[in-house]
Amino acid sequence: MQDDVLIQISNKIKEIRKAQKKTVQELATKAQVSKGLISQIENNRTVPSLPVLMNIVLALNIDLKDFFEDISHNKEGQQRIIIKTSGDYHAFEKEPAKGFKYKRILTRNMDGGPVDTILLELKKGARRTQMIKTDAYEYKYIIKGKVEYQIEDKKYVLEEGDSLFFDGRLPHKPANLGNGDSLMLVIYFFITSDKG
Repeated sequence: MQDDVLIQISNKIKEIRKAQKKTVQELATKAQVSKGLISQIENNRTVPSLPVLMNIVLALNIDLKDFFEDISHNKEGQQRIIIKTSGDYHAFEKEPAKGFKYKRILTRNMDGGPVDTILLELKKGARRTQMIKTDAYEYKYIIKGKVEYQIEDKKYVLEEGDSLFFDGRLPHKPANLGNGDSLMLVIYFFITSDKG
């Protein structure tokens, strides 16, 4: 199995679990595996065996055919040049939040670990109510609009052309401060070891 396919599987498990508002522990219990294993799979730190993967998919109440339907196995992992058109970008829900529209551009496993490249549109007035954390270093580039990022107790206001890089394990939340929709390029550099 190709690395990019494994990243797609990991991301899909996490996205479905969060969309269903299940905790890692709830999914682990239902799939009869440890909480730590689910976390490692979701963060692309380990490859699940076929029986474990099937148990997880069934624990998510998803038909196996539906789960694998949009997971593509192609030669991208071997290509040194990849071109994606805007029609290739796949919309998905990362966390339930009103006014947040995610589109995945490209996911690759690089030498340093998995990298996920996303376009994030924040509708006018969109904001998170709670701080979140991700197991990744995050890079944000503001293409359009004005966005405030609160990281721990400090707030940073970013405008078109500004960028931000930070450790996503720090509690953070964005808010659209502009008079219209905001658009940003987001790159997640997933942390694959505890060295961070």
